[in-house]
Amino acid sequence: MPKVTANGLDIHYERIGEGPRLLFISGTGGDLRVRPNMLDGPFAQAFDLVAYDQRGLGQTEKPDRPYSMADYADDAAGLMDALGWEDALVIGVSFGGMVAQNLVVRHPDRVRRLVLACTSPGGAGGSSFPFHEIGHLKGEARARHLLPVNDTRLGAAWAEAHPERHAEAIALSATDPFAGEPGREMGARRQIEARAGHDVWEALPAVRTPVLVAAGRFDGIAPPLSQLNLALALRGSALRFFDGGHMFMLQDRTAVPAMIEFLQEEGA
Repeated sequence: MPKVTANGLDIHYERIGEGPRLLFISGTGGDLRVRPNMLDGPFAQAFDLVAYDQRGLGQTEKPDRPYSMADYADDAAGLMDALGWEDALVIGVSFGGMVAQNLVVRHPDRVRRLVLACTSPGGAGGSSFPFHEIGHLKGEARARHLLPVNDTRLGAAWAEAHPERHAEAIALSATDPFAGEPGREMGARRQIEARAGHDVWEALPAVRTPVLVAAGRFDGIAPPLSQLNLALALRGSALRFFDGGHMFMLQDRTAVPAMIEFLQEEGA
């Protein structure tokens, strides 16, 4: 499996496709062993796509020390260095969008165009859902708590009207195929701790990279107001809402093509 040493860390990554360079930064708990994922979809058909496991997750190194959002951003920049990429198009989804914001703030010349999906700026612009406050919830209890937050349409009334679909959704979300793996719990916890400190609100107006802010209308993790604030702070950015919750990229078939179109505008 391909690994590089970047920012003092052994990082596992995968690369597929041909075309403009695209770095995909995944969300909370992202693990490339969980398939299908972004490597199996349309991005790989349009770009030279690289995705990776972030520090503390998957097959990337899991140092047992505090992580910061700057660490995650510098990991991404270091991976690009190791690949020989001077710059790239970037997509950041959820927590990955927070990393991408820190990346474009700390390394502005490395990001040519940027898609920020279902993420938040932090600070006065609005923070994402406080996962650090529900660390005590595990398995099915955590899944039940998060389902109506992931998609605000899926509350108690929906669960009562669709008991089988509700049970399927809970069962799917409650399963961790890599639970018990060495460093798994620690790395995930370190990520959540870093996430709680995310705040680039005051730095965003200086960003000059073209940005598409993409969001789900029914997302309770990255609420619509924080998406509006994010787009207003990023001068000249575009904001698009899609029909879905936090998983709108899977729920609305127009979302990924819109992202691809935005990224390809660079060469138009």
